[in-house]
Amino acid sequence: MSTTDFDFLVGEWAVANRRLKDFLDESSGWEEFTAVSRASRHFDGGANFDEIEFPTMGFRGLTLRLYDTEREEWSLYWSNDRRGVLDPPVVGRFGADGRGVFHGDDTYQGKDVRVRFLWSGITETTARWEQAFSVDGEKTWLTNWVMESTRRG
Repeated sequence: MSTTDFDFLVGEWAVANRRLKDFLDESSGWEEFTAVSRASRHFDGGANFDEIEFPTMGFRGLTLRLYDTEREEWSLYWSNDRRGVLDPPVVGRFGADGRGVFHGDDTYQGKDVRVRFLWSGITETTARWEQAFSVDGEKTWLTNWVMESTRRG
């Protein structure tokens, strides 16, 4: 747990996305699409910013990651150009196993959801991000979006 946790993201990535059409309905079917992400490091590593473009989906998004030195945890904020607001953060840290686990509260289609982001498979050239929602107090999780990233260049 440190301000270097997200240094692996700095640079440009090709991103293969797999996302449920309805984030709360596992039978809604998956859609697959590509993206390009560019990330940068700020505040001596205490902040990380990335912008991601989904050319076939017609939107862009960004993530702002801030490290709380007192609590030794990260807060991750998402936004996209369709809405122009920061979503509530997911908060967490990386463990000794190299996986990052982050949780937060949000709403989806008017329903309260618990959100989990997982970062795993991190190497110099690859990284995996997953989003899952829980509507039963974290008893069960439905993974609804997976990004497999490969470093470009």
